[in-house]
Amino acid sequence: MIDVLVSGAAGNMGRQVVRALSEDDGLNCVGLFDQGSIPEQVIDLAPNAELGDSLSTLFDQCSPDVMVDFTDVSAGNANILQAVQAGVSTVIGTTGFSQEQVGEISSQAIASKIGVFMAPNFALGAVMLMQLASVASSHFDHAEIIELHHNNKKDAPSGTAMETARRMLEARGRPFNDTVTEKFTLDGARGGMLGGLNVHSVRLPGMVAHQEVIFGGLGQTLSLRHDSTSRESFMPGVILAVKRVQDLNGLVIGLEKLLFD
Repeated sequence: MIDVLVSGAAGNMGRQVVRALSEDDGLNCVGLFDQGSIPEQVIDLAPNAELGDSLSTLFDQCSPDVMVDFTDVSAGNANILQAVQAGVSTVIGTTGFSQEQVGEISSQAIASKIGVFMAPNFALGAVMLMQLASVASSHFDHAEIIELHHNNKKDAPSGTAMETARRMLEARGRPFNDTVTEKFTLDGARGGMLGGLNVHSVRLPGMVAHQEVIFGGLGQTLSLRHDSTSRESFMPGVILAVKRVQDLNGLVIGLEKLLFD
């Protein structure tokens, strides 16, 4: 039995994680952490879990093996470092960390000799999209990324879009060819730019998490798209990470490392 503490238990993703833990016989939700009020329906899913707004106190009270963090980057970095320093393996669903913050988490994980896992996206389909986009990147000189999320998402572009772009550029080994626009009638109309890739962010109510990568070539286009229509789509990946993170050495990034390695 793996004892798990959920950080960000009052949030949309945190609630889904608590539910997923409650449905797995090999996992035990022992702690619920959030700076806000945790809804009763979430508490009912983990009736024996300790509650609190202090991680250090919860670590002492429930001694978790693993912490799952779905908060935001402003709080998540401190939460994760605190967990790692306490010897608690951590699964990170929070996105938007700087390279410096990722490096700090990695260094602390190595120093503490524990496993930490981070993924920009826990949906299997999103991982497959990134893999396929990386393959196609060597064969097309033009590409753009469109990511679409719910209107409450705080960062743009999404962590998934940025990771997709980085993997495409790494696989290609050189920048994409940028299409030069001579006149802009509205600032920002072409989105952000990374290595010749234009990345566009859409934020609308009714959406969850969606991404499309479009490649253009002579007389043809190739479109790869993934849609998460429910946050349940992320839970198999989260549960897999919870079960594997204690066997890792230091920081590991990307669900494909657990699926394909």
